[in-house]
Amino acid sequence: MPTAATKEIDARGSFCPGPLMELIRAIRDADVGDTIAILSKDPGSRTDIPAWVAKAKHEMVEISDEDGYSRYVVKKAR
Repeated sequence: MPTAATKEIDARGSFCPGPLMELIRAIRDADVGDTIAILSKDPGSRTDIPAWVAKAKHEMVEISDEDGYSRYVVKKAR
């Protein structure tokens, strides 16, 4: 069962760095403790999103592979 998120963004039609940019915008608008799920088909997201989450000191809650895309769940930590 996927982790519930405060907001879910479908970025499956977007390519690098689109999904990451959409995540960054959502995190800026979110409250501390909110979780954002982003759906991406771009293979670059597999490295870009976790790297940015670590650099920005947020929390990577989950990465799951779905049917033809990946779902990243990030918790705003600060």
